[in-house]
Amino acid sequence: MTDYFTAVLMIIGSLFCLIAALGVFRFPDTLIRMHAVTKAGSLGAGLMILAHAVFFQSPGIFLRAVFIIGLLLLTAPVAAHLIARASYRSGIPLSGHTWIDELNDKKNK
Repeated sequence: MTDYFTAVLMIIGSLFCLIAALGVFRFPDTLIRMHAVTKAGSLGAGLMILAHAVFFQSPGIFLRAVFIIGLLLLTAPVAAHLIARASYRSGIPLSGHTWIDELNDKKNK
């Protein structure tokens, strides 16, 4: 039964990582791409790490997995925010689909 649960977690995690990869290629600008990678990539990697913890059934591995997932969920959004802000400040043009530009008002002041 544990093997099936592990397989389901791995498949769902892999699908989320695939969705994140497709978002990098399909979305038109950097800000939207960073959103796709951060949300889907963090969830996908977290599910796959959780699958490893369930598969090995060791308290040490489980604690490490929880710690890694926590770090991933804390650091991935911050890193994506910093990369997106740096790309915006460097003047990379936004897509025509990005119609809300809240930073433009603050930049012009």
